[in-house]
This record gives sequence, structure tokens and C-alpha cells, in this order.
Amino acid sequence: MRAEAAAAAASSQQQADQVRRLPGQPPVGFRQFAGYVTVNESHGRAIFYWFFEAADNATHRPLLLWLNGEANLLFIEAPVGVGFSYTNTSSDLNNIGDKFTAEDSYIFLLNWFKRFPQFKSHDFFIAGESYAGHYVPQLSEKIFDENKRASPEDFINFKGFMIGNALLDDDTDQTGMIDYAWDHAVISDQVYHDVKSNCNFSDENSTDACNAALDAYYAVYDIIDMYSLYAPVCLDSAASASGISTKNGHFISGVAPKLASRHSQWHQKPTGYDPCAYYYTEAYFNRGDVQEALHANVSGSIPYNWTHCSDVINYWNDSPASILPVIRKLVDGGVRVWVYSGDADGRIPVTATRYTLRKLGLKTVQEWTPWYDRQEVGGWRIVYDQGLTFVTIRGAGHEVPTFAPRQARQLVRAFLANKQLPSSPF
Repeated sequence: MRAEAAAAAASSQQQADQVRRLPGQPPVGFRQFAGYVTVNESHGRAIFYWFFEAADNATHRPLLLWLNGEANLLFIEAPVGVGFSYTNTSSDLNNIGDKFTAEDSYIFLLNWFKRFPQFKSHDFFIAGESYAGHYVPQLSEKIFDENKRASPEDFINFKGFMIGNALLDDDTDQTGMIDYAWDHAVISDQVYHDVKSNCNFSDENSTDACNAALDAYYAVYDIIDMYSLYAPVCLDSAASASGISTKNGHFISGVAPKLASRHSQWHQKPTGYDPCAYYYTEAYFNRGDVQEALHANVSGSIPYNWTHCSDVINYWNDSPASILPVIRKLVDGGVRVWVYSGDADGRIPVTATRYTLRKLGLKTVQEWTPWYDRQEVGGWRIVYDQGLTFVTIRGAGHEVPTFAPRQARQLVRAFLANKQLPSSPF
């Protein structure tokens, strides 16, 4: 009887969360669900999710959690204070960090699978971009460790993760940013020399000389898009027409999220590829009819707007300088790991990721070779010992699906199927 009652409750919750009509969306051939999953009842803490069933054969497709195709696709907004996710306990916002986010995300998954038990046995994967270079491996490690002692009810059929243009290691991420900018003719020889001479990215301590050199480095990105060097920028007129503030950075004290800990500009959270979509999405998700359709902000009491970069979180408690020990642990534990990089991103560029992966010390199984998107080279790939695969996407910026959606879908399909990308035109 208990199992029957749980199944009935889950079915009722699913029906309540189903998105029947989304304003402005044409008819679609898949089901979608959105709403809240409580992660701490006593604190009134809940994470917002948006779930898309696969268009066909959803009952047999794997499940992909995307933190930041051919699968059932689940998005969450974490930590609380981001997007529509919230807490009724203000002190929670002073405790947020990497560990806090991983704990809440794990509890979310346990409770989400109780709401959607039909997906409990599916192969489960996690993916994300940018600071998800921390979120994804840390949540993966949490699942990996908990699965060793989990009851059958709480066991998650976790198989692997994929991260793109990911923050992984402070030292090599920062060094790679500077080297990439010089190599792509973004900064002058003098700026490059000043940064290399005055900044030691393996040292936690900042200096005035380093900050001055980095000021000159960042000045270049006032006039071009750091997240995609060759993309157009959004004109002010389009931003003004949307009615949304043009502010696209927010300083967080503490230790992170950071793309470099030695300079204030590196505490700016990345907003990704713009040309104006940034402003339009903020306007859209703050519409009352859209929030009603998504079962978001149902009480109307969330005291802040939906934004790409939350002003609510002002302190970040923990952020390791390198996530490589976690990745090495999971690779050694048999977890499937793919890393990818849009090669036009200047924020966490392909150069930085190559430097970082070299630190793992894994043997090369398959050398640097091209992969194909139909008749053209889609990028390059290299396969390391124990299956770790690194893939580049030619011409894509910081958020690969934004710039190269077809190639991104091809990448996701290959990852989920554990197959190599095409090595010849097709």
C-alpha cells in the first residue's frame, strides 16, 4: 500500500508540474515540466527545475542534468538565490559555496526522482559549462561517494559527466587566458609582457603591479566580446528597448565564483554570449504569465527579479583552487568524463583547458585528430587513458550550444552513447 500511495503522489505532483502552455512558444512535440523541489523544509529552501522529456521514446532515453538532444533534459537553478530558486532563511545566503551547492543539488536529485520515479533506472549524466567546471565534478563526486552506501531507494544510476569551457584550475586557467589573448592578437606585446612579468598565477597574493597589468588586459574586452572573440556585440539601442539594465557583472566577496582570484574583474560572473538575448530573456522570465506557466514564484513573494547574474548572493564560502583531484578520482573510479571547448572563447579558452588537462598526467590513447560535422571539420579531439576525452568545437564561444547548436547536439549524442565523433566527412 505504501508503494501504491507513493506512486499516486508522484503522479499527482507530475501532473501539477506539467507545463501546458508557455506564452510565445509554438506547439511542441514533447512534454515539459517545471516547478520546485524542496531541499530543506525547515529553512524553506527550494530549487527550481525545468524538465524536458525526449521527443520520442522518452521511457528508454538516458537522463541528462544540465547545470548551467537525444535525451531527457533536466535543468536546475542552483544554488538558492539564483534564478527562481529561493530560501526563506536569509542566513542561508551567507553559507553558500561549492559544498553547499553540491549538497543541495544532491538532495534535489533524491527528491526529484521520487517525483519522477519512472526515470530512476535510466542512465544518468551531468553536464554544464563555465563555473560548472566546479559544480558538475563536485556533484558527481557526491553521487559517486553516496552511491557506495546508498539504499536502493536513494541509489542514482550515475554514469558520467561532461563539462565545457570549464573553470578547473586557477593557475592554468589564468595563464591560458593571457596566452590565448596574445596568440589571437587581442593584446599587445607590451600588455602581454607586463602581465607575464608581474603576475604569478600560482600565488594567492595579489600585487599592485599585477593588478595594473590586468587592468590593461581587461580594457580590451570593453570593446569586443570576451566570450566569443569574433561575435558581434549587442548595441545599446537594443538593450534600452528591452527595458533591462545593461549591467552584466556582479562582484562577490569571499573566495569565488572566480575566474581568477587575484583581480576584481575576475570576480565578475560570466554572462555568456549576448547579442541582446541576455536582455530579452530577462524581460521574458519576469513576465507574470510566464512565471505562472512555469509554476515559478507561485506566491509572488520572491523579493528579486529573475536575472542571469544574481545580486542576492554576495559571499561565496569555498572554492578550491583546482578541481583536478576530483576529476582524477572519478576517472580512476570508472566514471565517463568528457571535456569540451569552444575555441573562440576568451574567458576560459581552449589554451587554458589544454594546459589544465596536461596536469592530470594521463597517457594519450588517441592523438590530436579532427572530427567532422557533415562535410567540414567540426573541431579536434584527443582521447586519454581511462577514456577521458577532450573535444574542441571550431568557431564556438563560451557557451557552445549558443554558437554551434548542431555541433553541440552531435557532441552530446556521442557522449551519451559513448561513441567517438565522426573521423571523416559524411
